[in-house]
Amino acid sequence: MKPVVAAFLIGCSLVSAGLPCIAEDQSSAAPDSGAAAVRKQLSELKWVHGPQRVQLFGNSTLEVPNGYVFLNPADTAKFETITHNIGGGTEYFLAPKDLHWEAHFRFQDDGYVKDNDKIDSASLLENIQTNTKEANKIRRERGWDEMEVVGWQVQPHYDTQTNRLEWAVSGRDMKSNAAVVNFNTRILGRGGVMSAVLIADPDGLSAATEEFKSTLAGFEYVSGQRYAEYRPGDKVAKYGLAALVTGGAAAIAVKTGLWKVIVGAAVAGWKFIVAAAVAVFGTIAKRFRRKSA
Repeated sequence: MKPVVAAFLIGCSLVSAGLPCIAEDQSSAAPDSGAAAVRKQLSELKWVHGPQRVQLFGNSTLEVPNGYVFLNPADTAKFETITHNIGGGTEYFLAPKDLHWEAHFRFQDDGYVKDNDKIDSASLLENIQTNTKEANKIRRERGWDEMEVVGWQVQPHYDTQTNRLEWAVSGRDMKSNAAVVNFNTRILGRGGVMSAVLIADPDGLSAATEEFKSTLAGFEYVSGQRYAEYRPGDKVAKYGLAALVTGGAAAIAVKTGLWKVIVGAAVAGWKFIVAAAVAVFGTIAKRFRRKSA
């Protein structure tokens, strides 16, 4: 599998300085100023190395395993800017040290989501495709590549034992035609939903998904915030499981015609992530991922 940010050419010699270990492409030419600038930007991020347990949003914790790295929301936002993403500064970042996949965590405090509604996969896919076209307007204005949703890689399914909703959507970069699959997990809690999005190379998605799920075993809501601890009178979300696939609260905005809300936040759309060749290879191949509400 190709490292997600391999061509940043950071080099494993910089691990001691707090950076993840990224393999260099020995066949490419020497890095130019563009790659050097990216390397410097990444070196300034506050990388947290496992093993250690970290807090997320004050309502949950995550065990960062040995061999993995983690970023707080401020540094995740900087990472997203470096990789041409529309960032909001409200996500945590987790990845193996070699960054052959990455995951982003975000919490929606919309309240307790009831898990008894039905999921119409065909209708949801159409909704995602429409919202993606709207999000592309922002990308076009910024001079970024646009993307297209191709279909389901894994249709939405809900596990009543773990209170997790999972699905995967396949898409492509409309300029390079590069294919990418993003695996989504929503973990229901008492006061809202934790969004965990995996970005990986399609060829290595199966292995990456298993690794990703193993790290989620180290996630838990703190006492009093677990889904089973719901009490009558708690805030209840105005949407169910199906709306989570299309953006949670943003789905409500869409129904009421508030496209500015959903597009402005790139909700129910995708984001690009630099995957290769920052100046070194002369081009920038991109990956993209779903963005929750």
